[in-house]
Amino acid sequence: MTTADTPPRTPSGRKPRASSQARIAQILAAARELLADAGVAGLSIYSVAERAAIPPSSVYHFFASVPALLEALTADVHAAFRASLQEPVDHDSLGNWHDLSRLIERRMLAIYQGDAAARQLILAQHGLAEVTQADRQHDIELAGLMQVLFERHFELPALPGDVDVFALAMELGDRVYARSVHLHGSITPRMAEEGMRVFDAYLGLYLPPFLPKRARTI
Repeated sequence: MTTADTPPRTPSGRKPRASSQARIAQILAAARELLADAGVAGLSIYSVAERAAIPPSSVYHFFASVPALLEALTADVHAAFRASLQEPVDHDSLGNWHDLSRLIERRMLAIYQGDAAARQLILAQHGLAEVTQADRQHDIELAGLMQVLFERHFELPALPGDVDVFALAMELGDRVYARSVHLHGSITPRMAEEGMRVFDAYLGLYLPPFLPKRARTI
């Protein structure tokens, strides 16, 4: 999974050259493979370098530590979530807001199911504060996009300003998926359904059962 819309940055903040971008992609691909094979515990600068068949100094040039590498991977994963929220939605197919919430959750579940790195970074218990903080910051951005998507298709009521309803809904659903990964090593169909129910149930505290649907998208 690449992040063409949010390219990695060098320490100076400048966009890296094409050769550097290729090396960064090579490093992240190797890290993804290691995450899929052994989880976060099996990741080190040296193991990534060995998997990528490059000197450790080349990895250190772009990522000073394992948390920095994992933060880049977390951004990569969230780029896929962001893209899923920007995919077209058939307005006419939406009978109510639950149809839209289910569509969103199924798209995100598909990313989790197809990406072991996403499951390891966001749903597994790794205890890395830097990665958890990066995930929460990205969740705030995703929540904003999700609210815009809902507002495009439905007339939303006034929502509280001191609580990010959509971010909390996502985080609560993720806790169910995380429990499934912890217990079963994957998101089982039953737990996928439970996660979507939790997502809907929390949103339902703030969204009435029947929201007015817009005549056309805005």
